[in-house]
Amino acid sequence: MILAESPRRQRVTKLVNWGHWFALANIIIAIVIASIFVFSSPMPGTGVGTLYLLANWFGHIGFMTFFGFVIFILPLCYLVSNQRVIKASASIIAAVGLALLAFDALLFNRTGFHISFYAADLLKNQAQSQIAMENWQQWAFLFLLFIVWLGFQLVLANAIWKRVERFSRYKIGIPVTTFFVSCFVTSHAIHVWADAKLYQPIIKQDNMFPLSYPATAKTTMSRYGLLDLAAYEERKQLQFNPDIHSITYPAEPVYCSIETSKNLTVVVQTDSSPLPEFADTSLNVIGDYYSTASSIEGLITTTLFGVPEIYQDALSQKRPVLLALPLGSGMPVSIHSEVALPLPQLSGYIQPLTNNHQGLHIAFLNGDDINRYASDALSRGHDVIVATGFSSEFGKGHLLSNLPLKASLASTEDLAPTILNALGCSAPSTYYSTGQNLLSPSRSWLVSTSGERIVVFHDNKRTDVLSNGSYEISDMRTGKRSNDALNVDLLSQAIKHLSRFSKQN
Repeated sequence: MILAESPRRQRVTKLVNWGHWFALANIIIAIVIASIFVFSSPMPGTGVGTLYLLANWFGHIGFMTFFGFVIFILPLCYLVSNQRVIKASASIIAAVGLALLAFDALLFNRTGFHISFYAADLLKNQAQSQIAMENWQQWAFLFLLFIVWLGFQLVLANAIWKRVERFSRYKIGIPVTTFFVSCFVTSHAIHVWADAKLYQPIIKQDNMFPLSYPATAKTTMSRYGLLDLAAYEERKQLQFNPDIHSITYPAEPVYCSIETSKNLTVVVQTDSSPLPEFADTSLNVIGDYYSTASSIEGLITTTLFGVPEIYQDALSQKRPVLLALPLGSGMPVSIHSEVALPLPQLSGYIQPLTNNHQGLHIAFLNGDDINRYASDALSRGHDVIVATGFSSEFGKGHLLSNLPLKASLASTEDLAPTILNALGCSAPSTYYSTGQNLLSPSRSWLVSTSGERIVVFHDNKRTDVLSNGSYEISDMRTGKRSNDALNVDLLSQAIKHLSRFSKQN
């Protein structure tokens, strides 16, 4: 007796076969798109790190794409009888999904973070600035580009449908499935080992791909008594090395013109004494100004170089762009300090406070001396910037200036790019600083270091991250601890921005 399949069963079988081939084609496309994540990140530099990278790349992207097929497309093959509707729906789903992946990849390449709920406010800021720059022709082009991409998916779906019987003769299902499953399992197994050993060439890849949550030793091995958590935490603390000895500073050659006719005096407070009120009450004030350096030497380094004190030792043989550019353009430059400067290459710039030449003055003074010195500079027609807050509680102070400051949040790292811009230099601040120009700010967050802590300020929250991975979030207004969740995407972006001059990254 011969039992033939019903027409519906035959149709469902063909649709499911078509769906698997359509998913495989899009997995390959997704892997190609995901190469942007790979080439936007530093290479591991070791054999096992490269093995993990490849296994994670193919395994995670393959799993993520196939999971989307199982959730959104496979049920349609059983529920909808019209094959045209299924192909059209699957093409739309695939086009939107891969477009989101491509957008996330470009976003990661530019900012270092992925699309997520925690990154929503950052994406809003990026989108607003981008919308302001784009005109309707460019938006129409992007829409047309998506229509072309959707058309490609429709053509691909129809081409596979016409050839699904021929493809079915190739028994590649088991080998392909085995390959991707092996990559997925291998990547997680390697990551468990790397997490237990705190192997940085692998640990640093944790945030490379979207929706990636690799297995860890702490959650996997300790569950079965295979990992001593106390020893694990101790080793993890020892992994943090705040000394960076190999850097590229500036990151790119800085070329710009300096208006030598301008005069600017910058005063940085070196103690926590109250600052007397200025006679000139028209000064602009930034109330959320933070000086996070843990030492006088760190404060001076951060001010002159525009980078956190974590770079202090590595900059011992470098000259600050802030001083070299004006001096090279013929502008007189002087540094005034009541304490010994930590960098010997700055000795040629040191002048007594009584030297009142035109040009650029940068003074490091106690609070009792600031009012007289800054008022005298104002009376001589100088633009003035006064920064306070060093050694105060939480490092919070004020930034006062007669310049048109437009930021509401600032740190010591912002002084160098603001000074150079005020003197007429239009070179990108990212070439020589982790700060931003406060006359035309582009970020709503800032990142710095304080000793062995990474400090991130954003949305009235301060996040202090220790070397062992623990963190504390506090309210910038009250200083009290906050129970808000850690914004992992912002932290990843901030660390990537912070380490831009290190050759290790």
